[in-house]
Amino acid sequence: MILGTAGHIDHGKTALVRALTGVDTDRLPEEKRRGITIELGFAPLELDGIGTLGVVDVPGHEAFVRTMLAGAAGVDLALLVVAADEGVMPQTREHLAILGALGIRGGVVALTKSDSVDDEMRALAADDVALLLEGSALAGAPVIAVSARTGEGIGQLRAALATAAAAVPARDVRDAFRMPVDRVFTVKGTGTVATGTVWSGSVRRDDALRAFPGGATLRVRGVETHGHAAESGLAGQRVAVALAGADRDALERGAVLVGAADAWVARDRMRADVALFDDAAVVLTARTRVRLHLGTADVGARVVARGAPVLPGAVVPVRLVLDQPLVARGGDRFVLRAATPPTTIGGGIITDPAPPFRRTPPFASAGATADQRLRWMIEEEAGRGFAVAAAPMRLGLAPEACAAVIGQLSADVVRVGACLVERQRLDAAEEALVQSVDAAHAARPLDRGTPLQPLRSRLGLGSALTDWVFATAVERGRIAISDGLVSRAGWQPKLSSDDRVDIQTIERVLAAAGREAPTAAEIAAEAGPRTPALLRLLEREGRVVAIAEERFLSPGAWRDALLALRAGTQDPRSYAAGEFREIFGISRKYAIPLIEACDRLGLCTRAGEGRKFHWDRPNPAVAALLDSTLGDL
Repeated sequence: MILGTAGHIDHGKTALVRALTGVDTDRLPEEKRRGITIELGFAPLELDGIGTLGVVDVPGHEAFVRTMLAGAAGVDLALLVVAADEGVMPQTREHLAILGALGIRGGVVALTKSDSVDDEMRALAADDVALLLEGSALAGAPVIAVSARTGEGIGQLRAALATAAAAVPARDVRDAFRMPVDRVFTVKGTGTVATGTVWSGSVRRDDALRAFPGGATLRVRGVETHGHAAESGLAGQRVAVALAGADRDALERGAVLVGAADAWVARDRMRADVALFDDAAVVLTARTRVRLHLGTADVGARVVARGAPVLPGAVVPVRLVLDQPLVARGGDRFVLRAATPPTTIGGGIITDPAPPFRRTPPFASAGATADQRLRWMIEEEAGRGFAVAAAPMRLGLAPEACAAVIGQLSADVVRVGACLVERQRLDAAEEALVQSVDAAHAARPLDRGTPLQPLRSRLGLGSALTDWVFATAVERGRIAISDGLVSRAGWQPKLSSDDRVDIQTIERVLAAAGREAPTAAEIAAEAGPRTPALLRLLEREGRVVAIAEERFLSPGAWRDALLALRAGTQDPRSYAAGEFREIFGISRKYAIPLIEACDRLGLCTRAGEGRKFHWDRPNPAVAALLDSTLGDL
């Protein structure tokens, strides 16, 4: 569990942490010289019945609010510090507002320097604090008068902190690992070390991690918690990890370490619910530049609502447009600050950290449940399906909780492989498929079916969903697939009386042509415009032979041509192209298409300018062709 300090500059935060833990968190020479906290400080705090809390001491000066925000990331419990001799000050109010924006609801207020004022002044300061806390994130928090110099109230403060800590739910160590980085340094003999608060999951030595931005894969060489080597670092702990493969210059505060096997992604577009503070003197339009603080990261951003600006006093669903990609998770809280002047103006909650489209609109309403957001996401990604693996990250739930939400979906959502999709969408796609097949049959009633691939493309679905639609339609007996063609189940080409007359004409034309194979156009001149479709049907039935793309023979003419060819090419030599005119007894115009058909069938191979034949049947395919065409002749 992490305890974070908050409060105005020089109100005694660091001295109070030293009194509680024995650790001076001001470690920089400049901090010692100026007597103020500039950087984040860290210390372990032992509490009876609770164990060790990690304490994050933050600077109170207004110039270091960015640093304070980095330290507040991941805090479970707040220690708001107010000096009795000054009372509530500007940074007291701003820090308390930040705690509220970050969703921190547990804490204790320490009224410091109580030994330096009389009872009346102490009471006035306590009343000032009580008024401040009304309706705030720490409403009802105990206020303990303390003195870091004399030790007054320190025991009471420790007891109040223990009571508050006991009420804070433990983080889930079984969740996916994530740790925003707040400090990076190099240790001789160890290499690059990154520290931070583990937001979720756990990390062990030799774990593979990814570092964002960039997504580089790193290996954990060692883990420390509170300055001691540890087997693992768990959610809610301050952890230092030594990293193999890390570029010290590429890793800095604002980076995020995540588990390499999990579905974390960095995005520069996110959905969120945003609320401005009631006293924020700002209106956010799509062009307003702000600073967004999420975890330890601080990036420029724009807040885009649905056709209207974001005004104080309401929670508004928006799209966040970031200057650089961030790793986030559904449910993450962030703080917004105005660029000029640099003041904290509000905050929000990430509702979808990885929307699928660049200009994805905000959600329809704020405050949606995980179940509602999941349904919206499934509906939005109907064409390719919502990836189940991304659910923990996008919904902000641990894997087990995600599985429970998915399991509660009604029968109108189907799981297809690794995706979720609306059944209505799949049913509509199946119906569109069947209608396309019916239309193809109506347009070409003599064809066995319509080509598969164009139908797949026409559905406009991802590959897995398309497979599901086709498989379901087959399983339901609505379509059949054979040889790359799709037809209605049980479909048979239908011949009209006119078709039968045209077929007789085709067969008569081919019989008259003999070995001089006519083109489809030449046949159509006598048989009519439906000749191409009728030729495809006759070819499937073996009643015509296509020796080229547009030339046809009757089976008898083809057999006679092969017999003549076999009789005329018995010598094992190469035959020139001109010799085939004599062998077939036809002109070169008709002989060349015949011999090229033999090339394609493997009956002969080119040998220089001529061809050699394989009548001894060395090739099983050639043997089968000859058996089926020539028989025992």
